[in-house]
Amino acid sequence: MYSERLRYINQSRSAEMSFYKRMFFVLFGALLVAISLELFLIKNHVIDGGIVGMSIVISHITRLEVGYVLLILNTPFLLIGYRYLGRNFVFLSLFAIFTLAMGTFILEPIPALTKNPFVVVVLGGIILGMGVGIIIRCGGSLDGTEIVAILLNKRSRFSIGQYVMFFNVFILGSAFFVFGIYETIYSLSTYLVVYNTMDLIMKNR
Repeated sequence: MYSERLRYINQSRSAEMSFYKRMFFVLFGALLVAISLELFLIKNHVIDGGIVGMSIVISHITRLEVGYVLLILNTPFLLIGYRYLGRNFVFLSLFAIFTLAMGTFILEPIPALTKNPFVVVVLGGIILGMGVGIIIRCGGSLDGTEIVAILLNKRSRFSIGQYVMFFNVFILGSAFFVFGIYETIYSLSTYLVVYNTMDLIMKNR
């Protein structure tokens, strides 16, 4: 899964799609993520893995906008990733994060569309997975933990997926202490929906 994500990031530099067209799709993907977060997940105390999930937890504790927290947490990782993944990757990623920050700010006053856990997990997870998958296919990212995993993988025997899974167990586990047992179960279920949706998008060529 994670090797596929890196392959799309690297191939995007020489892809036939123009840079401005990729920006448009990154914009669309980031707006999908904002819709999923603000209209389904955050107000139901459901989190995703990675920096997005960590941002939701910190946002809940500090009352800061989740998009702003995402920007603060991701920026150092993106600067590190500049050396290994290139200028276009960093630019598209920052563009996606800024768009997400604005989208969550605009949508924050709107109440959740549903409180039904099944709908929240499935629909919210699919929309989030679609948004993140589109951003990755166009050469960007919303998740700095993957950059860290890439760098650690180069210096150890553990795979990128193992590192990311370790980060996510810690992040998703925090939902138990911050939100409760049911929210943790819903978060784990959402995580699976998100990553399976992303996998389908990245394999659909």
